[in-house]
Amino acid sequence: METVGAYEAKTHLPKLIKRVMKGQRITITKHGVPVAVLGPADSLKKTDPKIIITELRNFRKKHSLNGLTIRELIEEGRR
Repeated sequence: METVGAYEAKTHLPKLIKRVMKGQRITITKHGVPVAVLGPADSLKKTDPKIIITELRNFRKKHSLNGLTIRELIEEGRR
């Protein structure tokens, strides 16, 4: 991972962004101390809705409200 000073990062930000878009990670330092890391953003992964629904159903099987309603829980939280 390459290191650049804060002033250089400010001055050459467009070039650094192009490098980051290619997958590089760059550490930004201030007076030699690392203060930030430029890196590619995590791509948003879309999860199949069927998987999410299955996970929610499994969660509901393991957890219950013991006869309470959502309204009762809301009112309890307001006290």
